[in-house]
Amino acid sequence: PAAATIPPRLTADGRVQGGQLSYPLLDDPWTSPSIEYRLPFGRGVFTQNVMVEPNYRGDDSSWVASVVVGELVAGDGFIAPREGTDIVARCAIATFYDDAVVTRDDRVSQAVTLDGKQGWVLETHLTFDIPGLDEKGETAIFVIVQTTDSSSSIFYASIPDSRPDLLRTAREVQAQLRVEP
Repeated sequence: PAAATIPPRLTADGRVQGGQLSYPLLDDPWTSPSIEYRLPFGRGVFTQNVMVEPNYRGDDSSWVASVVVGELVAGDGFIAPREGTDIVARCAIATFYDDAVVTRDDRVSQAVTLDGKQGWVLETHLTFDIPGLDEKGETAIFVIVQTTDSSSSIFYASIPDSRPDLLRTAREVQAQLRVEP
């Protein structure tokens, strides 16, 4: 489809931008930035991925590590970052993990300030058993920042347990997030 050819938004200094958040462009083994349509409440969402388990169901379904930035659609009943983080986390788990039972172990849930804007970070470890998938757990990081009085942006990372190197990268990216004008 034509929409899939929309190039990612890069800042003048080469950062991947979704909503009003940006992070430094990642290189190999990460893919080039692409549009992510599945993030609940997301708009203008871009992702970079690393393949972890290709074709795990035999139908071209692949399991990836991801870092994502985007805008959260206003008017869906959450503006405050803390409440928004909880809602988006629950919806993302329902969206990305099929019908699997997912156990969530929150490890960080706290207020953050990014470039003077209030936000909330949730880091949680997820465990699951999805038929055909070797991965049984991963770390998910959600950062929601209220970028204006009526708008929020999100950073989301999902990193399988088998790739602790990529979790280090995701945490580095989280530390380098920037609010764009």
